[in-house]
Amino acid sequence: MKRLFSLLLCAALGAHATTAFASKHRNSAAPEPRQAAARDGEAEARLIEIYRLIGQARTRDALKKAEALVRDHPNFQLAQLVYGDLLTAQARPIRAFGDVPDTAAQNSGQMLAELREESQLRIRALRERPPEGAVPAQFLQLSPRNRHAIAVDTSRARLYLFENGPQGLKLLGDYYISVGKSGIEKSVEGDLRTPLGVYFVTSNLDPKSLKDFYGAGALPINYPNPYDARRGKTGSGIWLHGTPPSQFARPPKATDGCVVLANPDLLRIIRTVEVRTTPVVIAQTLRWVAPKAVEPDSRNFAQVLEAWQQAKAQGDLNKVLAFYTPDFSGNGKTLAEWTPTLQSEVERARGKGIQLKDVSYLRWTDTADTMVVTFGEIVNGARTGATKRQYWMRQGAHWKIFYEGVIG
Repeated sequence: MKRLFSLLLCAALGAHATTAFASKHRNSAAPEPRQAAARDGEAEARLIEIYRLIGQARTRDALKKAEALVRDHPNFQLAQLVYGDLLTAQARPIRAFGDVPDTAAQNSGQMLAELREESQLRIRALRERPPEGAVPAQFLQLSPRNRHAIAVDTSRARLYLFENGPQGLKLLGDYYISVGKSGIEKSVEGDLRTPLGVYFVTSNLDPKSLKDFYGAGALPINYPNPYDARRGKTGSGIWLHGTPPSQFARPPKATDGCVVLANPDLLRIIRTVEVRTTPVVIAQTLRWVAPKAVEPDSRNFAQVLEAWQQAKAQGDLNKVLAFYTPDFSGNGKTLAEWTPTLQSEVERARGKGIQLKDVSYLRWTDTADTMVVTFGEIVNGARTGATKRQYWMRQGAHWKIFYEGVIG
């Protein structure tokens, strides 16, 4: 039996992961009877509990829980594989994780490899928990209008859901995800890759309008964003969506470029986040930092934005234009074509001043250092104003605007 313990990834789980998991899910273990509806993260919690029992040499208890898990979630293929191994171990030693007959292994080699990778990624994400209170470095500042935020770490096949409150970001939950068949860094239509960058949820599609393939629903994001478009990236239809009835979860690399979650996990996100204001950061690897660590960069950029605001309020068009790149694009217009719009706004603000409200900064750094800035702009004395989004790029020692548009 000892061979089974190691083959079912107990060595990978380790004492640290067992402790972290027990703390995170102490009150989330599902009862054994069939549930009316699955909760987000519930099936994964039960699977990892089975691993923990195996690691404690409690295979009889593990088998009972595995049987209950596959009864409740018969389409959870990874759970079925673990259950099969536990059954096999009653009769003979296990040779490998997913110890199916040789003929079946030959015919299903790719599927077995995908399930093994899925298991390793789930365990890795539970072993390598974000530090308590840490946030992804991209979230420099979120406004109260950004009530929630999403961050995806593709290297860990993990999506993190946050609530944004008076005390800052709070991690609500994290979930296993699948990405593109060809991996990440989408650049052209049909490349089967998932994009990397800062995006926003643009809509919530009615499940009744979707094929079963998309599961419980879909949340499209705004790929390609202006930074993508600037670099000539193409493609569309990148969604967060669910799984078809035959699959509880998809393999780690199985989509046409979308981010796919188990249906209970997706439903939690759909019920939680808001359309248009929820940012979605998709990164190869998230860098977790203490909230105070981003404050200097946030303050420095706030000074840049304030300088732009003051130039506009002073009515100095040339000074305002100095903040824009020569190859600026605003809703398909060049800087020369956009200048009359800026001139009109400057004239309205001259002598009155403007206020920027509900300001958020989201930083993205790859081959360039960029900032996605969203704010409400109101001329003093006016009752309402436009909600704008700007994309800034660091050029040498200066930040410059390469895209600006009204989003509300």
